[in-house]
Amino acid sequence: MDADITLFVDGTEHRLTVDTRTTVLDALRERLGITSPKKGCDHGQCGACTVLLEGRRVNSCLMPAVAHDGAHLSTADGLGEDGRPHPVQSEFIRHDAFQCGYCTPGQVVSAVAAIEELKAGEPSAVTADDTDLDEEIRERMSGNICRCGAYANIVRALSEAVAR
Repeated sequence: MDADITLFVDGTEHRLTVDTRTTVLDALRERLGITSPKKGCDHGQCGACTVLLEGRRVNSCLMPAVAHDGAHLSTADGLGEDGRPHPVQSEFIRHDAFQCGYCTPGQVVSAVAAIEELKAGEPSAVTADDTDLDEEIRERMSGNICRCGAYANIVRALSEAVAR
């Protein structure tokens, strides 16, 4: 069965007809050609598909597109302004916080949201003492897996981004 939906992705309106079983990830990649969210595990465990839904990070592989008709989504492609990278993207580059790059878009999107949560004073799920910034970053980024092991550089990049 098909349904007509509208998604606002990176500030652009997209009207689509999708199968009701289509995930947001599949709509982005297969229907809209937006390939920064990656299909890693397709079970919400790796974070490669992370996008922002109304400013909150979510695993797009778990989200039925029809349940998010009218939603505003942001991908790694839409984070920067005026053709420049987002400050978090710049810190990832500066600190070489990626190796193969497959997980990087999801890591960056998650990092942007994690920093906003931290600045807003939102508590993390586990960390009791947010004065240990590196530990707080590790906790907030725990939903994103990097098989190459670039975690140390990711933590450094986020520490710098928080400081700015």
